[in-house]
Amino acid sequence: MNKDTNKEDLRIRSIVISEGVNRVPNRAMLRAVGFKDEDFKKPMIGVASTWSEVTPCNMHIDKLALEAKRGIQESGGAPLIFNTITVSDGISMGHEGMLFSLPSREVIADSIEIVVNAERFDGVVAIGGCDKNTPACLMAIGRMNLPAVYVYGGTIQPGKLDGKDVDIVTAFEAVGQYHEGKIDAEQLYQVECQVCPGAGACGGMYTANTMAAAAEAMGMSLPGSSSTSAIANYKAFECAEAGKLVINLLEKKIYPRDIMTKKAFENAITVVMALGGSTNAFLHLLAIAHSVQVDLSLDDFEAIRVKVPHLADLKPSGKYVMQDLSDVGGVPGVMKLLLEQGLLHGDCMTVTGKTIAENLSEASHLVADQTIIRPFNNPLKKSGPLVVLKGNLAPEGAVAKMSGMKMLRFSGPARVYDSEEETTQAIMNDEIGKGDVVVIRYVGPKGGPGMPEMLSVTAMVVGKGLGGEVALITDGRFSGGSHGFVVGHVAPEAQVGGPIALLQTGDIVTIDSETLEIKFDITPEELQIRKNNWVKPQARYPFGVLAKYAKLVSSASKGAVTDLDLEL
Repeated sequence: MNKDTNKEDLRIRSIVISEGVNRVPNRAMLRAVGFKDEDFKKPMIGVASTWSEVTPCNMHIDKLALEAKRGIQESGGAPLIFNTITVSDGISMGHEGMLFSLPSREVIADSIEIVVNAERFDGVVAIGGCDKNTPACLMAIGRMNLPAVYVYGGTIQPGKLDGKDVDIVTAFEAVGQYHEGKIDAEQLYQVECQVCPGAGACGGMYTANTMAAAAEAMGMSLPGSSSTSAIANYKAFECAEAGKLVINLLEKKIYPRDIMTKKAFENAITVVMALGGSTNAFLHLLAIAHSVQVDLSLDDFEAIRVKVPHLADLKPSGKYVMQDLSDVGGVPGVMKLLLEQGLLHGDCMTVTGKTIAENLSEASHLVADQTIIRPFNNPLKKSGPLVVLKGNLAPEGAVAKMSGMKMLRFSGPARVYDSEEETTQAIMNDEIGKGDVVVIRYVGPKGGPGMPEMLSVTAMVVGKGLGGEVALITDGRFSGGSHGFVVGHVAPEAQVGGPIALLQTGDIVTIDSETLEIKFDITPEELQIRKNNWVKPQARYPFGVLAKYAKLVSSASKGAVTDLDLEL
């Protein structure tokens, strides 16, 4: 017990620093950064800020971190802000920089874990923005299992061009339109200047907003966190409230693994399916589940998909952006609808100290007569659009996003490329035609390394008028902004000798979202001959961070984590 307050001592770890003669040097260091005598009697709370000027997604988070610090102080905690890295997926897209995007998730998670554990913090508020921030923060929180709240930095406002809403995917697709001669250089320049008007993560139901919605559905962030704009006044309030809540969690002894249960992950998958989120949700939710030792597999996604309709008409395949959803009730409104339909576990605990059902009882229903979220009797699709496929081309599984697709089956000759660069050149040279199945391989977690996203390729395909006319398959990833007949996360990947490595141009590939198959026509005898003749390529990077990542990273079907089955 704390002798000064006669209340329970919340210094569950920091007491090793704040008490005792032997810790005089430790406390001396903290006095230099502003601690007073009274602060050493308080729980020390870390504020993990992903602030950076390298991306609009995170450019405002320094100010949000100060609000979280204020909330902690007002609730009797002793806060300390620290930073971690972020990379911009939009800026790193389409070149070698994208190889570093997914590895950044591990670096962010590792760095938060390192700082919080080294400094012996008693709890943490983590604030993220760009795509890898949310899963990374939740992975670190899950590993440490200290009282914690996650805050999403918020979505960007849509840009305006010729009276229409535009966003970053507009820019990627405009490149293809320019190469096709559909727009001129001046029009392309205007797109470049208008699509990103300020702070916040990319506005459609892309990866950042998808994972923020998943975090809210899991109960790890405040209601409304995922759909509120980065520039809304609520964001500052939310951060201050998160600071207060982490003290409340300490008092009530509510820990992340009490919140991130198997049922909480099922809630997250349900919300992602209803919203038509990014295929990256598979990768990240599997990784977060691993961090809290919850048994989650691709089969769990499929079991939920068949029960949950696709309701949200959001970009990239729909009309609207996250700001539009926020205006009509946001993610809480969607969750309230899903709960009323019996599709959410209402008894799951959340960071508010209340259950999902209790939180949603205070939420408003979606605005009447809005067109962003469809009613259950008229969904965009009767089941979720994120499909798990298996077959002789992907024995461990692959994932596809079928939102906005009229065709449910695609069969055609493979056009095989061993890099994104080769594929891009082929598209520019008009080597790919209607009916082709474009295969981009050796870009998986180990092969990339780093499992790069193929947004530039898919955007060029759409820009050239081939959207829905060709299929794309890769052992890499597709951005949340990708749409069309695209299949990613093919596992096992080419670099480890998976069947995708044995494909040859001209092989007939079939993708069937109704039978959930992805296969190519080949006899067992021919497949064995190709296996015998396959030679594993040399690693692209013999040293440095990508070399370490390639050595440690697991299959995409296991979340592409770097701490799975480590042999010491």
